[in-house]
Amino acid sequence: MSIRALDQHLINQIAAGEVVERPASVVKELVENAIDAGARRIEVHVESGGMARIKVHDDGAGIPEQELRLALSPHATSKISSLADLEAVASLGFRGEALASIASVSRFRLASKPEGQSSGFEILAAEGELGEVAPVAQPKGTTVDVKDLFFNTPARRKFMRTEKTEFGHIDDVIRRMALAHMSIGFELYHNQRVVRQLNPASEPQQVTRRIGQVFGEAFLDNAVDIQRTHEDLFLSGWIAKPTFSRSQADMQFFFVNGRLVKDRVVAHAIRQAYRDVLFHGRHPAFVLHLAINPEAVDVNVHPQKTEVRFRESRRVHDFLFSSLHHALADTKPQGRPTDPTAADDPRSQQPFGDTIAGGRPSHWASSGGEGLVSGQRPLGLGSAETLGQYQRLIQPEGSPGQLGQSDDAVGEEIPPLGYARAQLHGIFIVAENRDGLILVDMHAAHERIVYEQLKVAWQEDKVQSQRLLVPTQLTLTGPQIGAYEQHMEALEQLGFDLSAAGPGEMVIRALPSLLSQKQSIELVGDVLTELAQVGTSGLVEEALDHLLATMACYGSVRANRKLTIEEMNALLRAMEVTERADQCNHGRPTWVHLDLKALDRLFLRGQ
Repeated sequence: MSIRALDQHLINQIAAGEVVERPASVVKELVENAIDAGARRIEVHVESGGMARIKVHDDGAGIPEQELRLALSPHATSKISSLADLEAVASLGFRGEALASIASVSRFRLASKPEGQSSGFEILAAEGELGEVAPVAQPKGTTVDVKDLFFNTPARRKFMRTEKTEFGHIDDVIRRMALAHMSIGFELYHNQRVVRQLNPASEPQQVTRRIGQVFGEAFLDNAVDIQRTHEDLFLSGWIAKPTFSRSQADMQFFFVNGRLVKDRVVAHAIRQAYRDVLFHGRHPAFVLHLAINPEAVDVNVHPQKTEVRFRESRRVHDFLFSSLHHALADTKPQGRPTDPTAADDPRSQQPFGDTIAGGRPSHWASSGGEGLVSGQRPLGLGSAETLGQYQRLIQPEGSPGQLGQSDDAVGEEIPPLGYARAQLHGIFIVAENRDGLILVDMHAAHERIVYEQLKVAWQEDKVQSQRLLVPTQLTLTGPQIGAYEQHMEALEQLGFDLSAAGPGEMVIRALPSLLSQKQSIELVGDVLTELAQVGTSGLVEEALDHLLATMACYGSVRANRKLTIEEMNALLRAMEVTERADQCNHGRPTWVHLDLKALDRLFLRGQ
């Protein structure tokens, strides 16, 4: 065929293939337009999963009568007018193809009334033909009515799922919008039945209530609040504790300037932050908002605007990782931490049991480094002599059987995990605190403590290299070579000694000493690939952490090991000053708390 210009209606239908994937896509575009118009309340009415009808009404600024026809023209927008506007766009929509595309595959009605206009006006569209603008009864704001979606593209209609499935996608869109824009009220109806009714949330209590309505109370009970700022980056939101992990990534919402995105730099940073606190194959839950200078992020890289490109991706990655890493490090028994004041030199104390089966490598045995827990005072887990560190907490003997007065009581304040009372089946520690009962899995708890100690010892001694007797040659791709040239110094700090040996060839002369030669060689290619794709890599750290976690597991106190009350109390105090002590290295909880109300319910007291 000869080259010719396409019909405008066909152009719009082609654009609809990119913008309108399913009914939920229509809802997303229309709700985003309402938000950009300054709406404070948005109603979404859906029939038959959106295939029969989608009606969206808002109380925003509205569209003047003379602009209604123009609003349905391709690439007509009020949101940008120059390249400078595009590079700093802060609105959710901006390209102006959504309304024209939706109108090309449905029976379409647009009605609007701006503030100060005497009446509302509407325009109809079907089969690419626009009707005349006519007056209509219309409250302030805009109403978009979409009927018979894909009626003129039956092939697209065949790909639609069941009514329940399609409506589920629409509900997900409203949930995302409600989490991104707390100050806006949302109402969702399906077949004339109210499904969601979310009032505007501005106060902290209202925001918390909305999170509970959208995510469920269980998420709130296990969520950690985050507020972090660095230069022009501001991160806020909630992340679930590792013990509230999911079998699928269905509770992960990350917003950039109010726009839900899926970005591999973001995903990598979050995965790295959670890497040693989750079971393999489990997924974290989070609602996070990143505010960033609009000029520092490009949102025009995907037709549906679900992806972004950061101009300084490494800086964003490091900020996200650091923020989440520190937030997760605080997941330990809460309360005023115990500050052991030792009369004796802590370095002279013996570790609790065999910290590492078979002993630890010589480069870990630095004097005074043993027992360090993430910047805290060195802490030994010994037996009777260790209790000297906690002697100031002991009150003179009083009447037995009452916490706060017995021989292991506290004078002024009881620690979060209280004091040990017994050991159950050689596995669990039973403790009593001010509020009720504490149960501790002693192996899981000690495993986390030893693991954090090993990580600090490893970081203090830095990464040591082991030179190969026979250098190994490796074939790499172009992007991998480029990543090596860009991150040469970082690779040396990780213990690698690499050098180019020709086009696409690399010689490995030294590797991290803790990892096996085969494991390290396999890592080189993976690390360079990840560096090329994301700009940073944590694969070496992951491998080292896995090794240290394995050593901690084997070096921790085992089941059926009888502990004295002093040893149990020492373990509880160590948990209170150890980062991530709420879960072991595999993501299992290390302790649970039953307060007096929960115990009363178990025994039907007061009922």
